Amino acid sequence: MIQDLVVHLVYIGYALTVLLLFGTVLTWVERKQAAVMSDRIGANRAYIRIPFTRVKLIWWGLFHGMADGLKMIVKEDWKPAVYDKFAYALAPWIVFTPILLVFAVIPFGGALEPAKLFAGIPAVAQWFGEKTYQMQIAQLDGGLLIVFAFGGISVIGAMLAGWSSSNKYSMLGALRAGGQMISYELVMGLTVLGLILIYGTFDLTAIVQHQSGILLGFLPAWGVFYQPFAATLFMAAAIAENKRIPFDLPEAESELIAGFYTEYSAMKMGLFMFAEFIEIAIIGALFTTLFLGGYNLPYMSDAGFLLPGGHEIPLPHGVVVVIQLVTFLVKVLVMSSFQILIRWSLPRFRYDQVLMFAWKFMLPLALANLTVTVVAVWLLQ
Repeated sequence: MIQDLVVHLVYIGYALTVLLLFGTVLTWVERKQAAVMSDRIGANRAYIRIPFTRVKLIWWGLFHGMADGLKMIVKEDWKPAVYDKFAYALAPWIVFTPILLVFAVIPFGGALEPAKLFAGIPAVAQWFGEKTYQMQIAQLDGGLLIVFAFGGISVIGAMLAGWSSSNKYSMLGALRAGGQMISYELVMGLTVLGLILIYGTFDLTAIVQHQSGILLGFLPAWGVFYQPFAATLFMAAAIAENKRIPFDLPEAESELIAGFYTEYSAMKMGLFMFAEFIEIAIIGALFTTLFLGGYNLPYMSDAGFLLPGGHEIPLPHGVVVVIQLVTFLVKVLVMSSFQILIRWSLPRFRYDQVLMFAWKFMLPLALANLTVTVVAVWLLQ
């Protein structure tokens, strides 16, 4: 029992560290990637000076995220003259907390066997015994349902923020956020249903394990090869859920100043912005888990590599664990960078176009994809 507690505390610490680091690093990635795309230098002014020297550590502007965080912490917490105090204070946390909780059901590695990992330390190996732990904070049969449940809660925070601010721009942003969430949450659910039919489970760990096999004798059995159309729809709907350009109508600066968080300042505003960048990483993690084989490389399993033709390459347990952790993080970083690429490539829609795109274009395509998947699964079985 104590061993289980220790392992899961380590998992929770790892998850929080990864998400907070992603939230910080992606602010730098967004600036630098935007600079590269528009042929600029980008953020490079913040630095740390080595004490008693004139040496400045600039490191390509990596310290800008730290400078932003420090500014948010020490900035004056301005509040509107008329507002609902309780809802106003609660809203940023309702937006921020569920995003962190979603990561609890996402597997970031395979099976961990502490006795094998600490074989060189007999006392530790003996203490853990033969216990095996999945590298996932909460291994639930209905993991996908938890993702959608927590994902839908954050919009309540956006609506609370808009309503409690007593500002017409904030209220309009809140209404837009609610309408947008209803529209694109449905599309996301329909795209994932195809994978559920193929793999026969809601368990994210089982979905990843199914993707460690081989398709057509040479392709990795990743979800993107089973459902390429659904993968495209899922990514578009997820970006819309995160309210990022071209779907950033709930906070459109040119129309609503900052939408539902117009009346927020200091660290309360920082929580809204930080939650947006962490959600980029969560979307990348979900896409990786559902469509890119999760923490596994092509032809990889918890025991090593199984290549086409039946050739096996067994690997030590510690090496497999490290490869899986690094593979998962690299895939998430690539998908996060892809979302930022889209943000700086496409112009913003009008709000009526955003809703029409969901209901008249993406929803029929998602339904058609689901219908084809149902027929194909029925015929093949």
